[in-house]
Amino acid sequence: MQKLLTIFLILNIIFSISVKGQKEESYKLIASITGDIVDFTVDNLDNVYVLTGTDQLKKYNTNGDSIAAFNNVKNFGKVSGIDVSNPLKVLLYYKDFSTIVILDRLLAVRSTIDLRSQNIFQVNTIGQSYDNNIWLYDEGDSKLKKIDDAGKILQETADFRLLFNEAPHIKNIYDQDGFVYLYDPDQNVFVFDYYGALRNKILISGWEDFKVAGRYIFGINSDTLHRYEINTFRLDEEKLPMPLINSLKVNFTSSRLYALRKGMLQIYNLH
Repeated sequence: MQKLLTIFLILNIIFSISVKGQKEESYKLIASITGDIVDFTVDNLDNVYVLTGTDQLKKYNTNGDSIAAFNNVKNFGKVSGIDVSNPLKVLLYYKDFSTIVILDRLLAVRSTIDLRSQNIFQVNTIGQSYDNNIWLYDEGDSKLKKIDDAGKILQETADFRLLFNEAPHIKNIYDQDGFVYLYDPDQNVFVFDYYGALRNKILISGWEDFKVAGRYIFGINSDTLHRYEINTFRLDEEKLPMPLINSLKVNFTSSRLYALRKGMLQIYNLH
């Protein structure tokens, strides 16, 4: 009996080590970008866009090589958000000046939009639409709106204060596969169709580094990576390996995970 117990304990230790090893191997470090990095994002081609402490925006390709830079960031104030859903059309949002700057793939300025000209003053975040326009949530009148590159309002929803008990404070907007996802970390994910009708509410809250990518919603909560499959409602959770815990920011694509640490952005392949 004692012998059997000993064998069981040995097998259990081996199994635990094996599982831990597999988890570590599921995140394979493939590249690093060093420098004074305060924020970053990635597009669907795995290009990386890095914002430096001096408000310079740099673009790196999948190999980590610098391929473009935008140095006129301070002309418009401090960047509040970067949207690279369309790699050919990069959006920079400046909340303090209610201004959107549109860049091309080489980070040259194409145009600017002054939201104040449309009497839009309270916008926390923006997101590209499927038809190459721009979604935004106007907290001034609690409406989701779509504008074109000239700032003209193309469509808007009903007042959210009439739809919900409490008007949300939207932190992220994603346009994905026929729906628009609006995330309020204190409430949930609001899902609208392209006609402005509410289709669903997904009970996700408290996640950091929220992102809708393909058929998944990703997010981080403490030391746990969450992946919610939109079509099946399946939620997978996985403890992050030690090197990724306490990252300043994490981002995802279908095949890679990006983790920002002080002075370094690390790029991992997902297996």
